[in-house]
Amino acid sequence: MIYLVSGGAGFIGSHLCQRLLNSGKVICVDNLCTGSLENISQLQNNPDFTFIKADVTCEADYSKITDLQFDYVLHLASPAGPNPQSPKSYHVLWQETYLANSYGTHLLAKFAQKNKAVFLFASSSEIYGDPQVHPQEESYHGNVNPIGPRAIYDEAKRLGEAITANFTRQLGLSTRIIRIFNTYGPKMNIDDGRALPLFINQVLAKKPITIYGDGMQTRSFCYIDDLIEGIIKILDCQEANALPVNLGNPAEITLLELLENIKKISGSLPNFKFTALPQDDPKRRRPDITLAKKLLSWQPKVSLAEGLQKTFNYYQAKIS
Repeated sequence: MIYLVSGGAGFIGSHLCQRLLNSGKVICVDNLCTGSLENISQLQNNPDFTFIKADVTCEADYSKITDLQFDYVLHLASPAGPNPQSPKSYHVLWQETYLANSYGTHLLAKFAQKNKAVFLFASSSEIYGDPQVHPQEESYHGNVNPIGPRAIYDEAKRLGEAITANFTRQLGLSTRIIRIFNTYGPKMNIDDGRALPLFINQVLAKKPITIYGDGMQTRSFCYIDDLIEGIIKILDCQEANALPVNLGNPAEITLLELLENIKKISGSLPNFKFTALPQDDPKRRRPDITLAKKLLSWQPKVSLAEGLQKTFNYYQAKIS
């Protein structure tokens, strides 16, 4: 098998590349606007791994891979991170965000069609917005403010899903759509502004912990190894063709409870600094994974305690 992974030098992409090498050759394509060569450094000596610096929104860059034949095209390329101060945030890279998920999706789906390959689009739980239905199942269409500060990412992912579904509906392309909920683990950018890396970063730096709102908003955290297992399982699941599938951990906790779990690892916490909740920030977020259980026989296995310990150790070693 030969796999093309866009965004393969990113957090999730690099873990996925490593896992896919167990079953074939991997071509990692990344323009490194948010990805990092450090994330794939341990893969570079593998003869079955190739890195190509390219932008999936640039048609000319496809000449770098046009002579290769692929069985699977997996599209993970997109800025992420809700912190406007982060240089890798979708607020800063707003044009890159909507282009990667729209025109990039279109070009990669066309490329997959040419190769007669399976095309996977990595969507997000953000397509549900600030949900009015809880937990969120795939049939829920979401509650997204189309002109809000989070819309450039939320709506880009929604459009990417629509493009992907239409390539199946109109052209018969075999596609997969995964809605990724909060995922964490080693290689995650510690400065991207999401709650878990933000908290660990501030704990290790002994800086006041920033809590948006009252800290009672909920999230569910899926360890990276579990997510990758779900992605692997869906690739050959014909029943999931063009069907969005939630991949996430249904164990829901408040952000204050997350801090208590981090305290058990770190031994103590700095003082809290409460600040206003950003506009359209979701109050509750938990996936209904009934469909993933049914189609993929998949559910998360790594406990929060185990995953947090591994993640904390990674950041601690990286900072020291």
